[in-house]
Amino acid sequence: MKLAETAHTAHTWRIHEIAGTFDLEDVWALDTPGGPDDFGKLVKQFSSGNFPDGSPLPVRALWALRWKLGGLLGLDKRDSGLDTRVGSLRGKLPQDLRDTPTGPEEDWLPFTPLYRLEDEFAAEMANRTMHGVLHIAWVEDGQGGYRGQMAVLVKPNGLFGRAYMGFIKPFRYLIIYPALMRMIAREWKGDS
Repeated sequence: MKLAETAHTAHTWRIHEIAGTFDLEDVWALDTPGGPDDFGKLVKQFSSGNFPDGSPLPVRALWALRWKLGGLLGLDKRDSGLDTRVGSLRGKLPQDLRDTPTGPEEDWLPFTPLYRLEDEFAAEMANRTMHGVLHIAWVEDGQGGYRGQMAVLVKPNGLFGRAYMGFIKPFRYLIIYPALMRMIAREWKGDS
């Protein structure tokens, strides 16, 4: 379920001090009910998930089209990513976050992990259109339990980046995010 921006901004997440100049693009409640110590399971699920391969055909087709267009337009060239077009946010990490575990056994491509705490994880990626952050958190659900929450923060790359983000927004909301949310819930319930 899509949430109001305050579901993210009202928390004192560490990401605020690191990516404070980024736009908050999306905030989602994840159907991942659990206890106070289940956040590690959620982070592991994200890193080893089956997205987009296990998604419905329209999602896989959109994903393949995006990578094909990205190749044709040079959106994902090495010189448009982290530490080439934009500096990694790792350089902005406070000292206490620099050595937090991100897990060498976790495959976050195309993201690069930034830090991991007991209730918060962040990873970044960059291409020609934007510099983005995936933020996953573990929050109280108001009913005595906990659940995951996902936020996407972006810094579009100029007018082209803003136009691109605007163009793909309907596809994200109508096709990608609903499929991703269903997959997260299905995988969570399958592991429980």
